[in-house]
Amino acid sequence: MFAIFQAAGWPIWPLLVASLVATSLIIERLLFLRRAKILPRQLFGEVVQVYRSGSITSDTIEKLEQNSPLGTVLAAALRNVDAPRDVMKESIEEAGGAVAHMLERFLTTLGTIATLAPLMGLFGTVVGMIEIFGSQNAAGANPTQLAHGISVALYNTGFGLAIAMPTLVFYRHFRALVDSFVIEMEQQAVKFVDIVHCGRK
Repeated sequence: MFAIFQAAGWPIWPLLVASLVATSLIIERLLFLRRAKILPRQLFGEVVQVYRSGSITSDTIEKLEQNSPLGTVLAAALRNVDAPRDVMKESIEEAGGAVAHMLERFLTTLGTIATLAPLMGLFGTVVGMIEIFGSQNAAGANPTQLAHGISVALYNTGFGLAIAMPTLVFYRHFRALVDSFVIEMEQQAVKFVDIVHCGRK
């Protein structure tokens, strides 16, 4: 494997760095974007219970905020539980925007790597081809050496595509996952607002 990297020349090293960064970010996002961590199953029921029992304290809100991203959104609702419906919804939207930004962390980098890796590979191939044809003398080229040189230059394109394809798949997967989490958080928050304001009537 190391021999391939050496044969492909210096342009393959930025690709190797990009592959390591992409792998690290994919692992980090897989660990972070777990449903149980983002949307704990029992949390909504517990928050409704706390509201109905009337035991809302600043400590309760702070613990809820640190519990999970859903907890952060519901904590914003609890903080404004005595406010009018519009104010309560606005605070939820602000908290939801901050949470969505946190869930989308590193996704731009992943998308950039997925887009850039094939171009980096192509650049490496072009550099390799320039070096191959630039090293030929006036007497002509050995076809075997030329064919070998071209195959080596194409390693860069192959490696760039090999990085881009799985990175793009994970990028799309994480984007869809974040969108579904945000929608579900919004639905639960709106449901909580309805419970609070129906209880007042």
